[in-house]
Amino acid sequence: MRTMSRLLLVPIVLLGVVGLAASDAAAQDLVGEWRAQLQFSSGAFAPIKDLEFMYVFNQGGTMTESSNYDASPPVPPAYGIWRKVGTREFEAKYEFYVTKAPAKFDEIVKGGGWGPAGRGVFVERITLSADGKSFTSKIKYDQFDTAGKPAEGGGVAVGKGVRLTF
Repeated sequence: MRTMSRLLLVPIVLLGVVGLAASDAAAQDLVGEWRAQLQFSSGAFAPIKDLEFMYVFNQGGTMTESSNYDASPPVPPAYGIWRKVGTREFEAKYEFYVTKAPAKFDEIVKGGGWGPAGRGVFVERITLSADGKSFTSKIKYDQFDTAGKPAEGGGVAVGKGVRLTF
């Protein structure tokens, strides 16, 4: 009877260790929803002091980003990809379309409005905290015109993010 109890105890202990390892691995993962504060030190976004990004990092390596300035001027969210590049280190690359203001208010009334002006590309290097609840990041931003040629406005930033939880 004692031998049988000991034999049953071994798998239970092993399952507990595997569960802890899986839990730790999940804390090291970027998958989930995040909110970050960013500060650009150069480029078109440098004057903005309250810039925030909301991210969704999906399993499989895709992501979506939206900012608290997406409506000013109106632009769609950014879509992109991400990958793990080291222990608690990740890289994300995401793009959004840049818009230009209408020349006259009448253009909006006639069904025109915020036309295409190019695209922006962010490349972000993310370092996840040991507990998986926050991150720091460095961002490089490049802007391109409608022909795909580099345009003014690019810059660099640092960010601090937190995982959204209940």
